Amino acid sequence: MSKKIHGGSVVEMQGDEMTRVIWELIKEKLIFPYVDLDLHSYDLGMENRDATDDKVTVEAAEAMRKYNVGIKCATITPDEKRVEEFKLKQMWKSPNGTIRNILGGTVFREAIICKNIPRLVSGWVKPIIIGRHAYGDQYRATDFVVPGPGKVEMTYTPKDGGKPVTYLIHNFEGCGGVAMGMYNLDHSIRDFAHSSFQMALSKGWPLYMSTKNTILKRYDGRFKDIFQEIYEKEYRPQFEAKKIWYEHRLIDDMVAQALKSEGGFIWACKNYDGDVQSDSVAQGYGSLGMMTSVLICPDGKTVEAEAAHGTVTRHYRMHQKGQETSTNPIASIFAWTRGLAHRAKLDNNADLKNFATALEEVCVETIEAGFMTKDLAACIKGLPNVKRSDYLNTFEFMEKLAENLNMKLTSQPKL
Repeated sequence: MSKKIHGGSVVEMQGDEMTRVIWELIKEKLIFPYVDLDLHSYDLGMENRDATDDKVTVEAAEAMRKYNVGIKCATITPDEKRVEEFKLKQMWKSPNGTIRNILGGTVFREAIICKNIPRLVSGWVKPIIIGRHAYGDQYRATDFVVPGPGKVEMTYTPKDGGKPVTYLIHNFEGCGGVAMGMYNLDHSIRDFAHSSFQMALSKGWPLYMSTKNTILKRYDGRFKDIFQEIYEKEYRPQFEAKKIWYEHRLIDDMVAQALKSEGGFIWACKNYDGDVQSDSVAQGYGSLGMMTSVLICPDGKTVEAEAAHGTVTRHYRMHQKGQETSTNPIASIFAWTRGLAHRAKLDNNADLKNFATALEEVCVETIEAGFMTKDLAACIKGLPNVKRSDYLNTFEFMEKLAENLNMKLTSQPKL
């Protein structure tokens, strides 16, 4: 490969702890030697978010809206202990939540599969991509303990001064209990539908959306109806041209079908279902260290890619003490490749697309050749049986990937 590929504009967000260390290694060894990027960098490290009163997160989201491609390192979402550790001005919100609230869209998780890494669900030979509608329902509900006998009612009061409508939830007799009211928004469901259809078209895989509309006839029925309406009006011809399909399924039927399947589909879930099933599916594939996370915005143009895991605090504490670590960088590398692949798609940049594909292939081929980090060795042998000779440390593994990438690219003169 004689000259660098022109990569175009990308928003890069630096993060925290061990993933930040790995992030710099990825750029230095795997990206910058081969790709010339117009990089718009935002430091979302905990200290800088605090110093800027979290304005840096908002600025990063606005930049993504402008340039359409974001590549994000894992970040700390502070709790009480972190507030004390970093002497924070306040308990800042999750950067991912802030970015999602600004950009909208749906988070899709996808497993990175290597033949030699065993899966709990052995039949899953292709990824199952879970899209979670991360808005509303139980997560924005009002719930309370009903202290004793009495009526719980729900009232809708029209803004235009129309007559209020009241619904009886339950008449508590003899004792109290619990009650809850929850909601969602048509425009949020529509955004969720568009993002899901866009992802299915991008991957060329069928899309399933699951609800329990047989029980929640109006609530879940609204999700079902909106998805079907948008599919018929805007997406059916594109799906049929790619020989893929959209189908609504009951959540219990969908869970059973997913376990029996070989993978290779998109699964759009309501908020709670997505919360549960994304972790369930991740475990079924073996490791969160081998899981990508991509935010697809409803415009179909704006995408943010990141690893699905956290900042690997335990390894960072060891790293700070000068101790050896063996931290898996694969999901963070795939954040870069998925972001660059989207940039390539927007710009019709074949060279950049080929580079992103080559780097992903190198990651999988290196692991399948037996070179891996400790977590993957533990997946194969069981942690008590892992010897030091079974794995590479953080820096050795990055060097091995860099060496293999260079070999692959120099053997592809057209890239």
